[in-house]
Amino acid sequence: MTAIELENRKTLYGLISRIMITEVDCEFLKLIEENEPLKALLPHYASWDKKSKLQCGELISQYYDADYAHLFLMHLVPYESFYTREDQMIQSGGQSPLMSLYNALDFKVELEKARVVSSDHLGVELEFMHMLCEATNKAYEANDDDGVQELLFIQKGFLDDHLLKWAPMFLINMKKEASTPLYHDAAELALEFLLSDYEYIDSSITKSEQ
Repeated sequence: MTAIELENRKTLYGLISRIMITEVDCEFLKLIEENEPLKALLPHYASWDKKSKLQCGELISQYYDADYAHLFLMHLVPYESFYTREDQMIQSGGQSPLMSLYNALDFKVELEKARVVSSDHLGVELEFMHMLCEATNKAYEANDDDGVQELLFIQKGFLDDHLLKWAPMFLINMKKEASTPLYHDAAELALEFLLSDYEYIDSSITKSEQ
């Protein structure tokens, strides 16, 4: 485990959570365009010819907003409860069981600021992992090995009990249904990263126990 690896994890969770939680804006797209390593993770988006033909605002109004609405608001359902409850009902507002976990770890869910109705939205769960990664980085920088391990155990448990139980199904459908390279690539990146990050966490925990 290195500081660079931990920082990369935080960055990737931040990137994919931002893409999933609400529509993109020009400021966010500019951050991707100016960061070559991040852009390289989105190859179809990076080479999309329409980016050179249209202004950012036109891309958003003509393509990105419509694709986000199709994937996250109308056609697909990006909520854990939809996939894990027998009645497929979304557990809205503050009633989600996840809220107790978020509150215990001081993670504030501001539903009104995002395009979500429940704390088990994919973007919120990814943002929670981003927050845990940030805390892990701080513990690592402080040479708090016990703190690092505790946070990795929490992350492994969250992936086991929540994200990996349903997010792969959603992301596979998202990749198939996406009409823009940005959301196609984001789905593929998120799917690959979640699986590889689980292996990374598991390996890091195992090595510390040896």
